[in-house]
Amino acid sequence: MTNSFDQVLNRKNTQSVKWDFNKAVYGTDDVLPMWVADMDFKPPQKVLDVLSERIQHGIFGYTSPTTDTYKSVCRWLHKRHGFSVDASSIIYSPGIVFAISMAVQAFTNEGEQIVIQPPVYTPFFNMIQQNNRKLVENPLILENGQYKMDFADLEEKFAQGAKMMILCSPHNPAGRVWTKQELQKIADLCVQYNVILLSDEIHSDLVYKPNKHIPIASLSEEIANLTITCVAPSKTFNLAGLQASVVVIPNKSLRLKYQETQRRQGAGGLNTFGIIALQAAYNYGEEWLEELLPYLKENINTVHEFIQKELPDIELIYPEGTYLAWIDCRGIGFSDEELKERLLHKGHLALEPGPKYGTQGEGFVRMNLGCSKETVLEGLKRLKIALSK
Repeated sequence: MTNSFDQVLNRKNTQSVKWDFNKAVYGTDDVLPMWVADMDFKPPQKVLDVLSERIQHGIFGYTSPTTDTYKSVCRWLHKRHGFSVDASSIIYSPGIVFAISMAVQAFTNEGEQIVIQPPVYTPFFNMIQQNNRKLVENPLILENGQYKMDFADLEEKFAQGAKMMILCSPHNPAGRVWTKQELQKIADLCVQYNVILLSDEIHSDLVYKPNKHIPIASLSEEIANLTITCVAPSKTFNLAGLQASVVVIPNKSLRLKYQETQRRQGAGGLNTFGIIALQAAYNYGEEWLEELLPYLKENINTVHEFIQKELPDIELIYPEGTYLAWIDCRGIGFSDEELKERLLHKGHLALEPGPKYGTQGEGFVRMNLGCSKETVLEGLKRLKIALSK
């Protein structure tokens, strides 16, 4: 391995949300932060080199993605996921949460129903409610340590008039990588009931064999015409702070409506460094990613083995993708408030509380494993201290 993922880097005093804002979020700085979903790794060296070269140029006027930027996105999606995308269907966004808000505003009216599948990424709730749409839940079902979809309930929600669905694929926080069969069922229902589908695929590159990410829009022309696919290099290459995401909308009329909504919000283009990093990551980052994935998988296995041996009353919902560990702590009998207090003040460990992802997350915590093995082991040591009665 040529990349030093074992290296522990000091991220304090870098305006890092993860490392510098624990007092504001958790009330104390005396914690090991393993919460917000960014990694403690440098991106590929070629990305750093390209950014450095651009800084040395020294002029940072208005910039815009070029033909080469579009080509880099199209090549990446086709090579990694078999997703053939025409450059004309691509729109750039400073982030996927922003893109979700734009889609909600563009394709639904106030009071209309939007379906999500909790426990799920918190901004899904926020962007629906803050835009005065009606939140409709199609909760995932946890069976034998794996989450599954309730398709009968989903069809019922569609039949009751839902206008849009937001899909998390791969799923955050549960780490599910949806199968082709599962995605086809969603696609068929969306086509049958004419439901617009926003598919958040930001973790699509972080999938462990034999699982395979399938972009839902790649299944058929019918579902592609109803789908807004959101991807980004931010999770894959640890570039979230540069704010560069991609929105793929093959349906021209939907695309124009989305763009009109963006313009109405006064949204500008990507920043100079976001464009450069996105293009460089997709052009040169594959080798780095192929070294990262087994390292992350080893971190997951370390957590799995530790919990089985040292904390048998809790359970890791073993992730098929992402670098996030969704841990079921219900077996130890602590309330969510007690769990939080123990983690912070006994274990000095900052994890994401499960209720952030909906009521279905009560009794769970989410741990970020995008860090050195040394940090993972320290986090597990603190977790055991926190949960010891």
